[in-house]
Amino acid sequence: MTITAEQRTHAQDLLDFIDASPSTWHAVATAERRLLAAGFTRLEEAVSWKIETGGRHFVIRGGSSLIAFVIGQKPLAEAGFRIVGAHTDSPGLRLKPRAVHACEDHVRLGVEVYGGPILATFTDRDLSLAGRVNIRTATGFETRLLRFESPLVRLPNLAIHMNREVNEQGLKLNKQTELPLLLGILEQGIEAGNQFMTHVADSLGVAEKDILNSELNVYDTQKGTFWGAEQEFIADSQLDNLASCHAALTALMATEKPQSTALCALFDHEEVGSGSAVGAEGSFVSDIISRIETGLGLDTEAQHRATANSFFISADMAHAYHPNFPAGYEPNHKVTVNAGPVIKTNANQRYSTGADTAARFMLLCEKAGVPCQQYAHRTDLGCGSTIGPIVAAKLGMPSIDVGSPMWAMHSIRESAGVQDHGHMIAVLKTAFVE
Repeated sequence: MTITAEQRTHAQDLLDFIDASPSTWHAVATAERRLLAAGFTRLEEAVSWKIETGGRHFVIRGGSSLIAFVIGQKPLAEAGFRIVGAHTDSPGLRLKPRAVHACEDHVRLGVEVYGGPILATFTDRDLSLAGRVNIRTATGFETRLLRFESPLVRLPNLAIHMNREVNEQGLKLNKQTELPLLLGILEQGIEAGNQFMTHVADSLGVAEKDILNSELNVYDTQKGTFWGAEQEFIADSQLDNLASCHAALTALMATEKPQSTALCALFDHEEVGSGSAVGAEGSFVSDIISRIETGLGLDTEAQHRATANSFFISADMAHAYHPNFPAGYEPNHKVTVNAGPVIKTNANQRYSTGADTAARFMLLCEKAGVPCQQYAHRTDLGCGSTIGPIVAAKLGMPSIDVGSPMWAMHSIRESAGVQDHGHMIAVLKTAFVE
């Protein structure tokens, strides 16, 4: 297997991107830093915009969703948009608002399950917490990002001596009673809540009384790595779907003077249905598109023409064939790691792909010089979905769902291919400038 220096560089940059982004809010902050360094300017939704040909801008909503765009050289009504969408969130565990409680002589943190993680993979890992905290100020409050760099909490497994059937029955965890995270031993004379809030306040350099509330999720402190006989694979948390976010951003930042207006939309809350102000089912992308069209002076007729001349690519990860579990796959649709981007199809519109949009993406892959694969789920298994059908229905644009193949989707430690990530960046670059 020949892995180019560029592919390995892209893969390492992806691992760096993920390791800097232990929460959705950190992911958007990481993306913002990269966009600013690439010459993009931030626009605020609450102020007027000045939109001009060649403009490179981005907008953040709610701290966890981001849309970046480059205004194309051709009239928008004729050239339309080239849009790539992905999502910033990953399934996992999130602290409850009043998470801290004492249990016997131990301090534990209560959690909620966010989305559909493989819960067993969170046991016996070096876990910590990251997210955002709202701090009281003289005029209201301000939001600060918080990340505990070192392992802070843990979910220890029950010894096999008390769970003799674990290897035959699998590890099953009660979400209410067996998922609370172990923080430490209760100190005499100190309330459990104060024991934790002291850590938060000290990390932010503020007084405990000024902390209003927080949103914190659990993350794995182990950094991403290469693995395999030729170091041809990568392993990290949140590959689903920060890998697609990174590929879309990297492709957009490399796009200079596109003919069509190139747009990258990164949404929160995909893992829980997208139904929020910052999710794909909200108004974020349609609001930004409308403001771009208004800023460029398009009337209603021209706006409809722009939509008809547009193309939307929903980029989310795909299920790679696992040789240990052949019964999980449709026999004629076994996609392979490091064999190229995957076109995802479902007759019941769990994916937005149609024969016409699939053909269009195949030609983009040919133009980019990368292979592509096709995936369909087993008919007797429920198929997952993503933002593709939601955004396609909202915008009325031709749409396709694609992704890079990966193993262990929704595990706290996922795996994918070095070549595949480079291939995805290459085809998305091509899509932005077609």
